[in-house]
Amino acid sequence: MKLLIDIIPIALFFIAFKFYDIYVATIVAMAASIVQTFWHRFSTGKFETMHLITLIIILLLGGMTLFFQDERFIKWKPTIVNWAFALALIIGTFFLKKPAIQALLGSKITLPLTVWINLNWGWFIFFILSGALNLYVAYNYSTDAWVNFKLFGMMGITLIFVILQGIYISKYIQEPPSN
Repeated sequence: MKLLIDIIPIALFFIAFKFYDIYVATIVAMAASIVQTFWHRFSTGKFETMHLITLIIILLLGGMTLFFQDERFIKWKPTIVNWAFALALIIGTFFLKKPAIQALLGSKITLPLTVWINLNWGWFIFFILSGALNLYVAYNYSTDAWVNFKLFGMMGITLIFVILQGIYISKYIQEPPSN
């Protein structure tokens, strides 16, 4: 269910673009991100960090897209979000003195430290490459191709990466210690 909620702004952006243009799609994505962020807050009692980061970035870049009537700003949004997450993994690891991904997921699964380190680096590299790939598509293909890539391409490569990560960690998952 959470995955469905998380893709709603992207899906609405895609639909609005197909029926109107990049500027209407940007407004729709901005509004959908606001609704998504506050819906999560009111349904769970807390804000989700990922939603807040994405909301700030889409409001800033979407606002610049609309103000300057320049679609290049909104095309940078997936890159900045991905690179922000990559940076958060590295900075978090430095300050926490353990892999940031372990701090995020360690209460749900138990893995050896080397596996946590590999996961952290894997996600860091994935976020960096995803951001770079977004820029490549944004600057070398039409806006229509970029919008299709943003929904289907990015989702596809993320799904493949998650499956590969699941296969990798499946042989290392340990039973959590019983209390």
